[in-house]
Amino acid sequence: MLYKIKFISDEVDGFLREIRVDSEATFLDLNKVILQSCGYPDDQMTSFHICNDEWERGQQITREDMGTGDADEDIYVMEKTPLTDFIEDEGQKMEFVFDPFSERSFFLEVKELIPGEHLSAPEILRKRGEAPIQIQDMDLSMPAAGAVAASMLAEDEVGDFYGDSAFDSEDFDVEGFEISEGNSY
Repeated sequence: MLYKIKFISDEVDGFLREIRVDSEATFLDLNKVILQSCGYPDDQMTSFHICNDEWERGQQITREDMGTGDADEDIYVMEKTPLTDFIEDEGQKMEFVFDPFSERSFFLEVKELIPGEHLSAPEILRKRGEAPIQIQDMDLSMPAAGAVAASMLAEDEVGDFYGDSAFDSEDFDVEGFEISEGNSY
């Protein structure tokens, strides 16, 4: 059986891809054809989420087993998970996270089940529009509020931040602290 899968992006108007993949293919095969159809390198920790009809995420299929799951939770790895394990009907929805740092994703839907046919490799049927940039640049510069806070801590203003007066050991209340002789502080 073949699956005809369409996917879109909520970031780019007019972006659409349609692929055809064999039902016995793995999620890794699907991952590769999605990346290929967008011109993305295969160097990120992408993942799939099986979604319900309202696009709420369910089971995750990851690129690698990161060992971070709960002991009772099933871990599904793309390379070992055939599409037939999760795709049963037309209309099945999935989310493909292509930018793991910013949680940006494509929205996939199975548009057609084609019984009796098989493919040796997935096919790109239709490409429309430019794919969004795979990994967005992170703005590592200090935000305006952070810059103001940093300027408040400039060396010449440290005295104001911690108080105007210097430390006076006469003001230190030793009785407020319990120090036992057994501790060597």
